Amino acid sequence: MLKRVLLFVATNVLVIATISLITSALGLHSYLTAHGLDYKALAIFCAIWGTAGAFISLFMSKFVAKMAMGVVIINPKNATREEHFLLDIIYDLAKKAGLKTMPEVGIYHSPELNAFATGPSKNNSLVAVSSGLLNSMNRDEIEAVLGHEISHIANGDMVTMTLVQGIINAFAMFLSRVAAYTISAALSRGDEKNGEISYITFSLLTFVFDIFFTLLGTILVASYSRWREYRADKGGATLAGRDKMIAALQRLKLGPDIEDNKAPSLAALKINHHSSWFDLFSTHPPIDKRIARLQSMKP
Repeated sequence: MLKRVLLFVATNVLVIATISLITSALGLHSYLTAHGLDYKALAIFCAIWGTAGAFISLFMSKFVAKMAMGVVIINPKNATREEHFLLDIIYDLAKKAGLKTMPEVGIYHSPELNAFATGPSKNNSLVAVSSGLLNSMNRDEIEAVLGHEISHIANGDMVTMTLVQGIINAFAMFLSRVAAYTISAALSRGDEKNGEISYITFSLLTFVFDIFFTLLGTILVASYSRWREYRADKGGATLAGRDKMIAALQRLKLGPDIEDNKAPSLAALKINHHSSWFDLFSTHPPIDKRIARLQSMKP
């Protein structure tokens, strides 16, 4: 537990320190001037803060996943029979999907029925499978789950998700500061300081609007995440077979209600994630809807 906490803290400190150094070196902290907002500086500031963190996390995603989930990478040269079984399926699916570089493959010990794909690019990816899934599913179901994960890689979902998250973050930061400045300026008109805004008011309003616009952004990101899950299900059905994909989702639905929370940041990447109590914030559609959509596909 302590190891995971330290890893989380170290990662975030590195991200914040890197972004702060970049924005300071470019002189972008001075977007609020005596004459009002410097919109160009503010836009660049928000773009860097909004996207840099997302991309740094993307580049570190494989390392963080291995450390946080305890993923043991399979070495093809000395793999066991079970490990070769897994490698053969993934390599075959990856070739069908047109991947030029085979992903790293690993197993993490957990009772949850799950798998996920991550990595900074199609040519530098990782597919990790839980021991619970391998012990509970048959070959056809495992193949379908892995087809789903390979589809995420082939679709470039890791990079696209990062872009979406970064853009949403940047817009949320920009809009919150514009709204905060507009209200602060309106409140300061006619005072003894010739209309100069209160920096305390501006900071408090920025904090409030950051929360508001981030929540709105989260709804948009979650909506995109649900769409990519549907698309990966379709990809898994194409690679492994529609009936196999449906059977795999049904097994996930009927399996034990266990979710490994060692790395909450990876939850959106997993094939099986409990829906939020409020659908708008759910990164995954309900499994029943996923099954129904596959059943509506032509065989």
